[in-house]
Amino acid sequence: MALQWMILACVVAVEAAVATLVTLPAPRAVRGQIVALTSLLLQPLASVIPFAAFQLLDIYWKKEHRLMCTSDVCTAEERVRFEKSMFKAQRNVILCVSACLLYWCIYRIVKYSKDIKALEETEKRLKEE
Repeated sequence: MALQWMILACVVAVEAAVATLVTLPAPRAVRGQIVALTSLLLQPLASVIPFAAFQLLDIYWKKEHRLMCTSDVCTAEERVRFEKSMFKAQRNVILCVSACLLYWCIYRIVKYSKDIKALEETEKRLKEE
């Protein structure tokens, strides 16, 4: 069960590194290459969205069908196990949401960079005429 969360954590780390790389100031030639490479990687990385959505649904289903340990009937060990599972579920929700949010941020940054480049080319072409 922990493998999917480790994979999602690695994907979030890679997305954070790519977002940092795309937003760092760089010369135009280097920035163009970074944006082009990131643009090529966006389509395969889109698979993280349904994966994270499925994981969120799994967390929700497990929450709905989990035994509640809120009364005095539970032992201290059961209460600790219940709280630990709740903390893990909250951490995993944050992980899924951050994966989707980082993907969206990278997508928008790349799109804006491409739009800016297209506008600069149009302006350059109009000045030459």
